[in-house]
Amino acid sequence: MGEEELTEYEAKAELSLVQEYKAVVGMFRYAIETERRFYLANEAHVEVKVPGSPSLLEVTLSDAWVWDMYRTTRFVSSVRVLTMRDVNIERLPEEELRP
Repeated sequence: MGEEELTEYEAKAELSLVQEYKAVVGMFRYAIETERRFYLANEAHVEVKVPGSPSLLEVTLSDAWVWDMYRTTRFVSSVRVLTMRDVNIERLPEEELRP
């Protein structure tokens, strides 16, 4: 596979992922962003495991969707993330996203 074919494949995969995101976002209550991944989930909890600077955070998600174009299955029942970096959790506006 040449460089041009690889670029075209990745562009198609990303477009497919964006379309899937638009189709499923209304099913979830939270958008979660870590340094490595973006998730949608219906439950999200953060716990400080090791306080200090930097702190070790444990993020647990339930009923989640993972933004990753290389995964064959993006829907997962639970996710556990350990990180020392920023985590952003936003409650999605129900009136705008729910059918």
